[in-house]
Amino acid sequence: MKFAKLAILATALAATPIAASAADVQAGATVYGPEGNPVGTIESVANGQAVLDTGKHKVPLGLASFGEGETGPTITVTKVQLNQMMDQQVAAAAAKRDAALLVGASVVSADGQSAGMVKEINDETDAVVVEREAGLVTLKREHFAVDGSGALMALFTLAQIDGATVSNQ
Repeated sequence: MKFAKLAILATALAATPIAASAADVQAGATVYGPEGNPVGTIESVANGQAVLDTGKHKVPLGLASFGEGETGPTITVTKVQLNQMMDQQVAAAAAKRDAALLVGASVVSADGQSAGMVKEINDETDAVVVEREAGLVTLKREHFAVDGSGALMALFTLAQIDGATVSNQ
């Protein structure tokens, strides 16, 4: 999901004016939109990306997405526009997840290993029971996503899933 967010945001932010210097794009800096209003605060910077906290979403943006303004780093969208884009991305990802989250669906772990099969889904509690050779593990609907190949993926490594699995014996 993070890559999909970045692709759409990169397109929206492609018209960034003057590139901000690396010193401007640092944790704690306030980022401003095209109208000069605050969009959010940079939470962290690593590996060519900054995480911008809008108060509603934590948005990963490439450092090239930032421009330099009189008051600090800027981006070419307002806070409202950025939150709307993220709302759309979150809704689209949830729809894909829900379409793939079916009884009998195979589940892979976040580290790409087979994690079992969906045995039961409780819509009232959002509990999802995954059957594994070693037993059962119950996760929440929010603990699943669809990976880049369309597979249903638990957002935990196999070791983490193993630690939560209740033995059939």
